[in-house]
Amino acid sequence: MNKEAIAENLRAHTLKVTPQRLKIVESLNTYGHLNIDMLYREVKESHPNVSLATVYKNLAIMTQNGLLEEVKISGHKSVFEVKKAPHIHLHCSRCGKIEDIEIDLSYVKAEAEKRSGYIVSGSEAVMVGVCPECRHNR
Repeated sequence: MNKEAIAENLRAHTLKVTPQRLKIVESLNTYGHLNIDMLYREVKESHPNVSLATVYKNLAIMTQNGLLEEVKISGHKSVFEVKKAPHIHLHCSRCGKIEDIEIDLSYVKAEAEKRSGYIVSGSEAVMVGVCPECRHNR
């Protein structure tokens, strides 16, 4: 995604286009999932005067406005990603890699609603295991 497309995406989420926000989204588009420390390093490379607080504030507002999603990984720092279609996160317990996998969760949603009486409006799922590379490189 080029900078103009990223800028349009920011505006579509009623966000002001700033160099820091462009860099955050560009980095997430490039790497997929990054924690606050990784994002700070990425932004600081091109904007040396940026503070960690600025990155935190930008992540908070972009998450609140629905552009980004925070993925909470038990025992680790949260990572962020550009919001996309519903999916599950796979987390490698050896190398820490996080991957997305699209799986139809409509059955799980319907079953949860049937058993609980809730009307489910969303879900977050992280599955933990060992990725193929780590299994191969024992």
